Amino acid sequence: MRIHQFALVGVTTALLAATAACGGSTSSSAGTSGDQIKPVSVTIEGVGAVDTDTELAKKVPAEVRDRGSLTVATNAPYQPFIDFKVEGKTDEFKGLDYDLFQAASARLGLKATFSQQPFDGLVPGLQAAKYDAIAGGITDKKERQQVATFVDYSASGTGFLVATGNPLGVKSVADLCGRKVAVQKASNQAKNLTAYAKESCAGKPVEVKEYPENPQAVQALIAGNVDAVAATKVNLVDTAASLSGKAELVEDASAPNGWLASPNGFGFLKANKELAEAYRAAVQSLIDDGTYDKILARWKQTPIAVKQATIDQAID
Repeated sequence: MRIHQFALVGVTTALLAATAACGGSTSSSAGTSGDQIKPVSVTIEGVGAVDTDTELAKKVPAEVRDRGSLTVATNAPYQPFIDFKVEGKTDEFKGLDYDLFQAASARLGLKATFSQQPFDGLVPGLQAAKYDAIAGGITDKKERQQVATFVDYSASGTGFLVATGNPLGVKSVADLCGRKVAVQKASNQAKNLTAYAKESCAGKPVEVKEYPENPQAVQALIAGNVDAVAATKVNLVDTAASLSGKAELVEDASAPNGWLASPNGFGFLKANKELAEAYRAAVQSLIDDGTYDKILARWKQTPIAVKQATIDQAID
C-alpha cells in the first residue's frame, strides 16, 4: 500500500513539473500529498497554549494529516483521567487524558474529537475501525496488544502506607515479609502480595488482611492492627496528606511509580503503528518542555509521571 502511495506522489510531482515547464498553473488542491500542515493551537486550562511542531507533524501518516482530525473513544466518568465537563452532558469532556491527548494532537497539527462509548466496547470498536484511538485511564495489557498499539504516558503501581516515622523501616515490598498488611478485598494488591509472599518470603510470610474498602484498611493501620496498607499509590498520596502526623507514604527510589507499576496508554489500532509513534513523539515533546508536568499537576497526578513516553510496555 505504501509503495503505491509513493508511486502516486512521484507521478503527481512529474505532472506538476511538466505543467510548470509549459507555463501552466495548478489549483491549490492539486498535488496534495500530506505535506500540507495546518497549525493547530489549543489552550489547556491552568497550563496554557500548546501549538503545532511542524517537524513532529510530518510523522503523522498522510491520510490522517490531510484529514486534520481524528476520533477518540472513551468511557466516562473515570476520574481523574476522564469525566464529563457538565454532568448529564455526554459529548463534552475533561480530565487528564483529555488534556494530554488534546495537547499531543495540537503538537501534531491535529484536532481530536472524543466520543463516549461503553468501556467493554472500546477495544472491539477500535478493531472494527469505528474510531482512531481510545483513551481514558486505560491500562496497557499484553492481551489488549493483540488489537492495539499503546502509547504509554504514565505508570501506576502499589504504594505502601505506614505509621508516621516508619518505625519498622519499610523501604520496599521486601520489608513486608513477616508483616501484617491491610488491603482492599479482591484487589490487585491482595493477589500480588499473596503471590509475592509465596515466592520471596520464605519462612516469613506476609499476613495479608483484607478489608471491604481502602478506608477501613487505613483505619486498621491507625489503630495499630496492621503494619502497613498496600493500595494504588496515586490514591494513597491524598490519604497520606490527610493523615499528617499519623501515617506516611513509603518512597521507594527503585519503584518511583509504585510496586509493579502498570503503564496507562493511549491505544491505536495495531496496524496504525506509524500514528502511534507520532503520538509517542508528541507526548515526549510535552514531557521535555514541561507541559506534561503541568497537566499532571493540574489533575494531582504527579506520582504517575514518567520521563519517557514509550510503546507497548505492558507488564502483564
